[in-house]
Amino acid sequence: MNTTASGTGHPKALYVLFMAEMWERFCYYGMRALLTLYLIDTLMMGDTVAFAIYGAYTALVYAAPVLGGRMADQLLGYRNAVILGGVLMAIGEFLILGNHLVPSISADSWLYIGMGTIIVGNGYFKANISSIVGRLYDDSDPKKDSGFTIFYIGINIGALLATTVCAEVGNIYGYEYGFALAGFGMIIGMLFFIFMGKVIGGEEMIRENAAPPDREKLRAPWIGPLSRFHVTVVLSLLIVPILYYLLVYNEVVGWLLAAIAILVIGNLLSVAFKSDRVQRDKIIVLIILMFFNITFWACFEQAGTSLTLFAERNVDRMVFGWEMGAATTQFFNPFFIMVFGSIFSWMWIALDKRGLNPSIPMKFGLGILQLGIGYLMVIVGGWFSIAYLLPLWTLTLLYLFHTTGELCLSPIGLSMVTKLAPKSMTGTVMGAWFLSFAGSNYLAGLLATLTGGASHEGGGEAVALTAAESLATYTDVFSSIGFVTAGIGIFLIIISPLLNKMMHGVK
Repeated sequence: MNTTASGTGHPKALYVLFMAEMWERFCYYGMRALLTLYLIDTLMMGDTVAFAIYGAYTALVYAAPVLGGRMADQLLGYRNAVILGGVLMAIGEFLILGNHLVPSISADSWLYIGMGTIIVGNGYFKANISSIVGRLYDDSDPKKDSGFTIFYIGINIGALLATTVCAEVGNIYGYEYGFALAGFGMIIGMLFFIFMGKVIGGEEMIRENAAPPDREKLRAPWIGPLSRFHVTVVLSLLIVPILYYLLVYNEVVGWLLAAIAILVIGNLLSVAFKSDRVQRDKIIVLIILMFFNITFWACFEQAGTSLTLFAERNVDRMVFGWEMGAATTQFFNPFFIMVFGSIFSWMWIALDKRGLNPSIPMKFGLGILQLGIGYLMVIVGGWFSIAYLLPLWTLTLLYLFHTTGELCLSPIGLSMVTKLAPKSMTGTVMGAWFLSFAGSNYLAGLLATLTGGASHEGGGEAVALTAAESLATYTDVFSSIGFVTAGIGIFLIIISPLLNKMMHGVK
């Protein structure tokens, strides 16, 4: 059977995973685009409370793959984990709407229940579908980075559809309709994952690279008539009430993430120092780049919180007589991914052929530097403000630099994990990589509070800032982020030759 797509050199299985991931991201980003505005406008929460819930939710979304990856490595296999995760994510989106069926339970309670279910589902889905992509290629295959960039384009097609279709449906008809649409997107993604491989080819390759380590052990009766798979599903559902309370008492999440990080990093270091020098150095570089990854995403993930509220309060969003929704401004990032993703995919291969391909640490440094430049565009836009409203091109340029920075870092990071991780624990290490995203998202929620949320406390009451005060606050915070991250990016560029040496030929 021909497992390679004609004319591309990439496995057909990549395009099955591309479509599944595209619709999963439609689901996740559709919900994320609307979440902060839903918390503030519908549930009447203050900015600071909304930021804390958003930060805790997105942090837990990215922490969950630590467990999901390990379960796939040791028991479920990647394919089963992806299917279980997708089903739970779809259910979670519809549970958010539960107050329409059971109004005796408050809308915020249904939201927390739905969010908890999405977190568990994402834990199974996210790390493991990326692990399958990595297993489609040999480590020495120069098409591996290109394959991950193609996969990353699928992520951003889903995000583009989410931040336009879901965001505008939520803006015009009500946020609940946007959440429901996201749930239907996840169902479509699961149908693609289960059946598309049979149509175009690639199903056998996915099954081969995503099978459980012991199929008979997974399916055999274990506790009475229940198999280990059944028990895993039940225990997964029992985690949802715990996540409910973590979202309500979200300050606990920071301490929980710190504890998990210590355990995960300790486990990685234990493996490192039991391995030979080459594998030890690779794991140490992986850990170092995780911390730079946190820096990038803590600043990048302002898109769903402070940057969205900045767009709502201090950006002129009129386009030829039509006012763009504040959540819809998030579409710039996936749009630019669509524009530049293929160019970057081609560029890495072309540079590699000429011996000019930057090292992975160098790419990370360039990405963080561009992130900082993006935030400095707020200063430039301020020179052209009218009535304390910045022109829309300010956000356009900001997201443009954020996107080119992201393309230097994020798809390369996914590929890097599969290259540096020991083969026996790819899913576990991929989960650890997503733990760095968890930490960054939690920090992003805290970082957003520096904007003051465009309101301050006065006599126990939330007092709205004037447009002038709001713009001054956002400009001060965003420009500070810009200068600090640009400096961190330059520092990483300087030390990148040392880190590259420790990777022992991995490119």
